Amino acid sequence: MSLIIGTRGSKLALWQAEHIKARLKDELGMECELKVVKTQGDKILDVPLAKIGGKGLFTKELEELLLSGEIDLAVHSLKDMPVEFPQGLGLVAIIKRSDHRDCFVSQRYANLDALPQNAKIGSTSLRRCMQLKLYRKDYDTLSLRGNVQTRLQKLQNGEFDAIVLANAAIARLELTKEITYLKPLDFMLPAMGQGALGIECALDNTALVEKLSKLTDVHTSLCCTAEREFIRVLEGGCQVPIGVYAHLQENRLSLEAIIGLPDGSESMRAHLDCTLIPSAAMDCAKNLGIELAKHFIAQGARELLAKAYEMI
Repeated sequence: MSLIIGTRGSKLALWQAEHIKARLKDELGMECELKVVKTQGDKILDVPLAKIGGKGLFTKELEELLLSGEIDLAVHSLKDMPVEFPQGLGLVAIIKRSDHRDCFVSQRYANLDALPQNAKIGSTSLRRCMQLKLYRKDYDTLSLRGNVQTRLQKLQNGEFDAIVLANAAIARLELTKEITYLKPLDFMLPAMGQGALGIECALDNTALVEKLSKLTDVHTSLCCTAEREFIRVLEGGCQVPIGVYAHLQENRLSLEAIIGLPDGSESMRAHLDCTLIPSAAMDCAKNLGIELAKHFIAQGARELLAKAYEMI
């Protein structure tokens, strides 16, 4: 009997689901089939994501099918997964992270510095817009919805001077040949979990949870856990201007974050690191996220995020 994997229907989401399907078969001998689901975030394309509001824009419908038993597991971009889950569901595997960075994409200009005054830059993300504004105030950041191919087509049609996409998405879909200028934005902090995949399932299916957990990459899991704990304690969703990134070198875990207003007029950025205790590495990662969030809160982060919500 095949397991049913729930997935969104974009080419990127299908690539991700097929990737997990292949790994489950090759590594665990598990046969799977895909069930495509349209989420609220897929249906509403004429409104900026931040204005739709709410949690689980790209996960709610999949979670309802998990709870009803119509699908066995759901594959998500980890950055789209809320930090809280409906009762009975949970994140049971975090897949090895690809490139975490955002990247500059343009058909006419080689990089951000080459853009003319008041250049039009398309992005779905207030996090990206905020950091672009911090880099150069004159950029005209505009909402850009749709799947990766739709966004690239709008760029090619001349609607934007440049757009910003996740580097992992471009690589997974092998789209570099369609892009004249592509440059990773090393200064820009990503969304939590960006570049990683998450697998969600019902927690009472202990046999399935045990099998799926074998796909977890420990290095990625430690980093993304720190990032997700930071977001959880700060009570910041993925639709507000928050960037956070953890990296692990030997046994030293570092976490850096930025929050601000969408127009870049106010922001705060800080980092914290810790030495992992091998017997309690996951607890160390969680505590690192919690401590950095507490630092931000003490500096007025929640008040700043409240102002950001008012500007959306």
